[in-house]
Amino acid sequence: MKRVISAVERARGFTLIEIALSIFILLLLLMLAVPSFTGVIANRRLKQSLDEFNNLVRQAQERSVTERRPYLIVWGKNNVVVRPEGFAENEEVKATAEFRPNKGSTLRLSLPVALMDKYPAEWIFWPSGACEPAIVRFQGPAGSWTANYSPLTGRPEITNYAVR
Repeated sequence: MKRVISAVERARGFTLIEIALSIFILLLLLMLAVPSFTGVIANRRLKQSLDEFNNLVRQAQERSVTERRPYLIVWGKNNVVVRPEGFAENEEVKATAEFRPNKGSTLRLSLPVALMDKYPAEWIFWPSGACEPAIVRFQGPAGSWTANYSPLTGRPEITNYAVR
């Protein structure tokens, strides 16, 4: 008995054209997805910088209230630190918390009610928990943000948030 082989049984594999076409479609989809994925990563990095800085502000405020003495957030060349305004006689002179921006990032402080035009890059928190009103601007490879900090609560109002 002779068996007849149909065309369906013969064509069991994919042709080179079908494989090339499917690879092209996958590459096209990947090219469309990569920019949105990099935007998600940039947004996450920018939000992390804002959260880390706000954590530093919270620590300065909490320490000033808990220890009943003024605390400063001081801008250095490569970092921003929290430290007491003054140190006791036998107290070790060191920062209690630190924020270190990533390479290529800048963090600027503006004190809108400062009495001097050229003021030190220090932001004070008093023992009551109140602080000097301040505007902090961050700019980095992931984007930029600007936060206005309330003098009564020390909480930020985000006035600018732009992801690159």
